[in-house]
Amino acid sequence: MADAYFSAADMPAHPAARPGYGKRSAPDQAPRTSADFTHLPPREAHIAGFIDRLHDGADISVKLLASCLPYGQQAMRTALNNLQAAGHLRRGREHVVGSGSARWVTRTWFSRTARDDAWWTKFLRGDVPEDEPPCARGEGPTRNRAYILLAALGRTAPTLALSATECTTLAPLTEAWFARGADESTVLHALTTGLPTPVHSPAALVRSRLTSKLPPEPAPRPPLRVVECTTCGDPGRPEDIRGGRCGMCRGTTHPPANPALPPALTADTVRARADRIRTAMRAEIPGTPPRSRAPYDPRHAYS
Repeated sequence: MADAYFSAADMPAHPAARPGYGKRSAPDQAPRTSADFTHLPPREAHIAGFIDRLHDGADISVKLLASCLPYGQQAMRTALNNLQAAGHLRRGREHVVGSGSARWVTRTWFSRTARDDAWWTKFLRGDVPEDEPPCARGEGPTRNRAYILLAALGRTAPTLALSATECTTLAPLTEAWFARGADESTVLHALTTGLPTPVHSPAALVRSRLTSKLPPEPAPRPPLRVVECTTCGDPGRPEDIRGGRCGMCRGTTHPPANPALPPALTADTVRARADRIRTAMRAEIPGTPPRSRAPYDPRHAYS
């Protein structure tokens, strides 16, 4: 059904979302066929076919999709909620740790193949291997980061000053440290602590230490993700979201009861308490002279 609306050749250039956001394809999808999304209503099938042909990282926000397709924003929002209920889409937030910072980013996962709640729960927990994003396969900022560290090594340890060619050659060995979770301070400590005197070959010494002191691969950590309810928008754990809706919106759970409040004070109780306080303040303390009731006279203030 999706092919009846448009072909891949008719697809205009679609804007990309900010890095780290946008569409993310779910793994292990069935091959694309002309029978995709035939089980969906026409509007939902049209939108699903459009999203399916977009590249990963494409902006699939409600506002932009409504500007590309003949549906308003409210209709687009309803259709996306229906796609989530049908098992083709999940929206949520993911805790991303990298580049020395931790942040939450919005994720939208799309699957041409309809998935049930159990599969989405396993996937969002990290039990289903996710396809490696293209930016992780190429040589990106990590190489520059390694080269800069090696080029500045001579400032920390003058006996380890390297040439540009040596920095380029040793950069892949340094990248392996970063790939295993090490930061710049860890690499510098391993390269500059306990240096021999004298250092005959800085490049050979750096190569030897980068190879022999390489830390072990860290244990895989499952991603920390929360899924948003399509009805109320509240985040929740993947196992609590069924068909895109949380337990309270499905009516299977109830909001927690408010804690018991202290009994309200009546007017008589307040007056009685105030009378007791006034009586205690007026009472004379034993062994002390009574307070004078004479009016204040400034002429006797310093007498």
